[in-house]
Order: sequence, then C-alpha cells, then structure tokens
Amino acid sequence: MRAAVRWLELLPQADAARCRALFITHSGYSDITPTQYELAYAWLRETGLLTDLQCARPAELRVFSAAITSSSAVWFANADLLVREPSELPADALRAAQLLGLSAVEAHGEIAVLWGKVDLEHRQRIGAAGEIALVELLAKSIPASVEHVAAVSDGYGYDIAVHTDPTAVHLEVKSTLRRGRLTVHLSRHEFDTMRRDAQWHLVAVRLTDELRPAAIATVPNEWISAQAPADRTSAGRWASCQLEVPIEVLKPGIPAFAAVWYDDCPAILTGAVGWPG
Repeated sequence: MRAAVRWLELLPQADAARCRALFITHSGYSDITPTQYELAYAWLRETGLLTDLQCARPAELRVFSAAITSSSAVWFANADLLVREPSELPADALRAAQLLGLSAVEAHGEIAVLWGKVDLEHRQRIGAAGEIALVELLAKSIPASVEHVAAVSDGYGYDIAVHTDPTAVHLEVKSTLRRGRLTVHLSRHEFDTMRRDAQWHLVAVRLTDELRPAAIATVPNEWISAQAPADRTSAGRWASCQLEVPIEVLKPGIPAFAAVWYDDCPAILTGAVGWPG
C-alpha cells in the first residue's frame, strides 16, 4: 500500500519508466523492493486507480478505499451497523490505516463515505429488481391491472398501483438480499403519501442472490408511523429516514389482497411462506 501511494504521488509528474528508475536509484525509496513496486503498480491498474491520476483526493485515502473494497472484507456489507464510530474499526481496516498514516477518525470517515456510495448503488439495483419481480408475480396472481408507476416517475410516493374494483391499492416496495435483517430507507414523500392514502402499503421483498423473489411481507403502517422521526420545530423537517424493521413486526405476504388471490397463487404472496429470521 505504501508503494501504491508513491506511484500515485509521482505518476502525475513523470511516466512509469521514470518512476521505476527513481524507485531503484533513489535511497529515499529503497525501503521497498522493485518487486513490491511492480506488484503495487499491477494492483493500481486492477483497482482502476491509474485512470484518474489528476484526482485531488490524497493518495493515502484513495489507496485505503481501494484496499477496503477490493479485499472482500466480510464486515463491509454491514459497515453501517458494525463500524458506527472510529473505535469500532475492524482489525484489517485499522492496520491499513496505520500503514498509510491515517488516523482512526480519517479511516472511519472514508469507510462511511465509501459504504454510503456502495450502498446507494446496491439499493438502486436491488430495488429495481424487487419491483419488477413483484409486478410480474402480481400480474399472474390477481384479477387486476398492475401498473409499475415507478418506471414512469418517482413522484407518486409508491412504486406499484394495483387497480382492483372499485379501488386501487398502492404498494411501496423495499427489497433486500439479507435474511435476518430488513433495513428500510423511507423518504418523507413516501411517508406523507402513506399518511394521506389509506390504500398505501409498504411491501418488503427478499431476493435470492440470483435476484429471484424468495419471501414477501408487509410492514404495518402503524409501526412505520410510530418509528418515523418527528419534526421538532417548524424550522426543521426530516427528509428521509432509515428504519430497522424487526422480523416479528412483518405480516407475511400482502394481506391487502387476501380475498382475491388466484387459487394457484405463489405461497410467498399469500403469506403461507414466512420471512426468514
């Protein structure tokens, strides 16, 4: 990692050949072997760090971020729970920070930013897959018109409209790959839509690694209302919140359609299959 930092510091001013010559001949770089410099260069190419050599971010932070994401650290997927403050840094992250001269506070801040970016991309991909999977299941399982409104606009406050006679049911879909943990990111617009729309329901979809629906459950609106933040003053208003939904709170399937399922409806929709703990 120290060799990688030196490459990133020198390459904006000199080509690779000149950097290699400097690493070999200058006594200030002799603490690292030529082989280690070459391995670091190959790693920089693999991680994509050589594509933007004019990046203004410190080389140490760029190398630290790449090291965390390329190491397949098992804790990173749950970094928001496992690494909530600098004192909770895992041993591998702390060791990497020490090698690069980063403080625990700097390392923790970088992990928070990195996880937020990765989590957003992950939620967008998984969220879209869950919506599509539920639309397809509903279209085959209920005598109604199923409309994927989120594919047209995100301004509705829900993702799927199921037009039944005489009303329409509105479903906000939250998807996950996790078995024992359900984290819901709820926007203020979605929350306000729930409060004024009696036909609004939040449906959780657990997907397999192949992005196929494995379990479906409904989060009660009353529970959401009880857990959502409160606006303390007229000058402050929350815009989004993260809810950790206990598994025991979930209602298996989608109870709103209990009376109209087709006879051959999949068990995960009717509630015959519970959410895995």
